[in-house]
Amino acid sequence: MAAGDWKEMLVAAQNGDLALVRYHIRMVENPNYQHPEFLTTPLIEAATFGHKDIVEFLLENGADPKIKEGFSSDTALMMAKQNGHNEIVKLLK
Repeated sequence: MAAGDWKEMLVAAQNGDLALVRYHIRMVENPNYQHPEFLTTPLIEAATFGHKDIVEFLLENGADPKIKEGFSSDTALMMAKQNGHNEIVKLLK
């Protein structure tokens, strides 16, 4: 996967752009890839920013909710809890 493609998918997950996340997953991008510069995943970012539709889509397409963010060691569940996204917390439990 090209670094630019992965960064584009990560930003789409942060910004709530489900169509762009879908595009990248269809292009066979790994939803669990952690870029060495950012050490996070699209699932962690979508959970952090409260994008339930993207969290659901990523989980349905193989995203691993147990992966830890590389800097803080937080999981998607921890980030959803910290940011008060209770519906996402329910999905990730």
